[in-house]
Amino acid sequence: MMRAIGLMSGTSLDGIDVALIESDGETVRVRRGHNGRIGPLGPTGYRAYSDEDRALLRRALAEAEAIAVRTDRPGCLREAEERVTRLHAEAVENFLTENGLTPADIDLIGFHGQTVIHRPGQGLTVQIGDGARLSRHLGIPVVSDFRQADVAAGGQGAPLVPIFHRALARASGFEGSLAILNIGGVANVTLIAGNGDLLAFDTGPGNALIDDWMSERASRPFDARGSTAAAGRPDEALLAWLLVHPYFTRRPPKSLDRNSFSHRLVGPLSTEDGAATLTAFTVRAVARALDFASEPPRRWIVAGGGARNDEMLRLLRHHLRAEVTPADEIGWSSAFLEAQAFAHLAVRAWNGLPITFPSTTGVSAPMTGGVTARP
Repeated sequence: MMRAIGLMSGTSLDGIDVALIESDGETVRVRRGHNGRIGPLGPTGYRAYSDEDRALLRRALAEAEAIAVRTDRPGCLREAEERVTRLHAEAVENFLTENGLTPADIDLIGFHGQTVIHRPGQGLTVQIGDGARLSRHLGIPVVSDFRQADVAAGGQGAPLVPIFHRALARASGFEGSLAILNIGGVANVTLIAGNGDLLAFDTGPGNALIDDWMSERASRPFDARGSTAAAGRPDEALLAWLLVHPYFTRRPPKSLDRNSFSHRLVGPLSTEDGAATLTAFTVRAVARALDFASEPPRRWIVAGGGARNDEMLRLLRHHLRAEVTPADEIGWSSAFLEAQAFAHLAVRAWNGLPITFPSTTGVSAPMTGGVTARP
């Protein structure tokens, strides 16, 4: 088993998640309490972005539209990349100090970086962050740039977490069909059939549109517990129009860019009705995932920011008509599941194991990925 740290900065631009797990690339080590319940896989940490950091990253997202080849860094992209790398280094250093660890205690770091553009149809995906510089600074090997090899081979480059989802489900003793739904900036699902077969894809917008709406209309970074959405009424005509977008009938594997949809689509609505409409849009797009499931999942486990949104959970239970459980309630981590996944993926990449598959990204054959840097 290797001790690996995973780092994740998602499209919601809230901050950096840090998680330590033990993995051999095939399995993850879980700990159980006296009642058999799974405990934490390992310590976790978080480094919030400042308002200034988020403003820079939002400019980077906008200016990334000018990227033609993945090495381009137009506008503020180079400044943003340097800051992302520095902040991730600080996040790891703080994490090690808080947990009484040293770099010598860590075998490997999985560094996702910050996605600024993801257009696999154009063979283009860019996650800013300098893995080699991070490795030199920390004195720990770093695996980064997880998506590019898959996209270059014709895959979607996303989602990457399904192989970790299956390892965690097996370690947890789950049997039968299962869905693991991550609602970050974009929502993605892993459908695990009873025989272990995987199907994974982005279902549609996650929290990004709601966050953008709340930031613009209410000067708040997100809709806490979904209270604003719960106070509004969704615009059914607008929802019907949004859901005829061809993305929702395209067969998976498939993936989205954070900016594939815009919160401005609900611009004429009140703050509450706009939040309700965007929240319903996320949920109903998730429900469309059932069109592609070989077996209706008996259970949905929800992670990401959406797992802390009571209104979103209520709507998911209504539309999925299945057991819907926040990851924290079964001993998993809603907040740190993706960071844990990138630790696991780093170990797989280090060992030359595949991280993407035809049924998860559409690549023609299972393939490994990532770029390894040593200090």
